[in-house]
This record gives sequence, C-alpha cells and structure tokens, in this order.
Amino acid sequence: MQRRAVAVYVAFFVLIAAASYTLLATAEEPTITLENAEYELSQNDTFSVGGQQYTVTSIEEGEDGSGSGTLEWTETDVEMTETWANESTVEIGGTEWTVLIEGDAANATSFTFEEVVDRQAILEDDPDVLNETQEVDGEEYVVDQSSGENDLIPAEEYFGAPATQTASVGDSFTYNDQTVTVDEIGANGVTVAWTQDQTNTIDLAHEGTSELADDNEYLVFFPGDGTVMLTQDTSSYDAQVEAQQEFSERQTGFRWTTFTSLLFALSLIAFAFLPSRY
Repeated sequence: MQRRAVAVYVAFFVLIAAASYTLLATAEEPTITLENAEYELSQNDTFSVGGQQYTVTSIEEGEDGSGSGTLEWTETDVEMTETWANESTVEIGGTEWTVLIEGDAANATSFTFEEVVDRQAILEDDPDVLNETQEVDGEEYVVDQSSGENDLIPAEEYFGAPATQTASVGDSFTYNDQTVTVDEIGANGVTVAWTQDQTNTIDLAHEGTSELADDNEYLVFFPGDGTVMLTQDTSSYDAQVEAQQEFSERQTGFRWTTFTSLLFALSLIAFAFLPSRY
C-alpha cells in the first residue's frame, strides 16, 4: 500500500474521530424539570389527598442529584386485636396474670385471670423464713425460723390462694393503656380487640412513584432546591426521559465512532510500515 494513500486515509479517519469527539465533548445532556405539579412541598408542609392529610417529615438530597423523603399520615380508629393463648401470662394494671380457659375452649364464653404470685420475692421480703422452700415427702413447705426452730408451713397455706378475676365475651378493661374488649374465646385462646390511631409512613424516592389515599399513582420528583414535587401528569416527564435516553444512545454512538476511527487510523499506519515482501 502506498504511503501517500495511507496518509490520506489516516487523515480521513482522524478527521472523523476528531469531529465525533468534538460532538461528544460539547454535547449537553438534557435535564428533567417538572412544571405545574399538583404539589410542590417543603419539609413539614401538610397537604390533603382523598380526604387524608399528609405531612412531609423529611427531605434529603444526594450529591448525585438524587433525593429521598418521607410522608407521614395518621389513620384513625384502626381495628387492632391480640390473642392470649391458654395459660399464657399478661400484665394488666401492673400485675401479671395467667389466662386460664376452663373446659372446652372452643365453646367457652368466659375465662379466668389468675394472679401470678412471685413466691421468691415474698420469701425474700420475710426475714423470718428461709429464701427457699423445701420439699418433704413430695410436699412443698416454707421454713419458718421465727421461733428459733425450723418450723414447716405448707406452701399453699403460707402464700395463700392467688387472686382471680373472671371475664366474658363483651367485657372491657384497660390493657396497655387501651380499653380493650374480649372479642372471642376459642381454641387459639382469648382474643381482645380495640381501636387506636396509627401513624404510617410512605418513603419517597426521586423519580419513583407513590400511591396516596385517592388510589392514584404520583410521580415523585426532587428538583434539588429543598422541595419535593408530586404529580399525576407524567406526559412531560416521560418525554424528557425519552430525550435523555436518545441523548445517551447518541453519546454511545459517538464514542464508538471515535474509537473505531482511531483504531482504523492506527491500523493503517501499522500496515504502511510493514516490510515489503517484494
């Protein structure tokens, strides 16, 4: 191959590479903006959707232009339940009680609370007795040393019968600072029910979507000025995303053109300097 011809081709490919690289270096990626969003909110702002009030509790912006945030909303009179298994222990009014369902639990209409007696604490609080009970001939006794002798008192006599309370379906009482009602007694145990307000949160992600109380999906957008925008109209956003994708595809094409042109130019130079066989 004549070197003059090689020089022409090399210049041609270098020119293509330079032009492609120039377009690659000077092109500006289109940015995405939102206009006329239904909601443009700052931290601690409140707004209502579908009869539900929301509060923007946090907005965080990343260095890469991304953003995140949180919406908080309160649901009122949420139905709550809790089931206590037979012979389980619950704390009511500062006292621990054992739940006892007598007979056929599946057909029971009432149950018993039996106080849990802390025998160890009672023994330790009584200076006249040993801190441990003793078993004699299969019976449990408390050792009383107040007379100078080890007098044995039957444990049931010393501790007395535990306090009991009976509750039926429909009865109400205070549990965990809530007024609860016995809703059901069955094989699984005792189910109590109550209503309470419940605070919920929704995480917001940049260019993600979130469903609000009106059952509609809202596009989430953080413009980078400490606010968050919510909109249902995504037509403008979708068009801008498509423009960004087209820009990315063109940039990829320019990169390959620059690389390939330079590769051809270098290959031609290398071939031109190969020793001739003739």
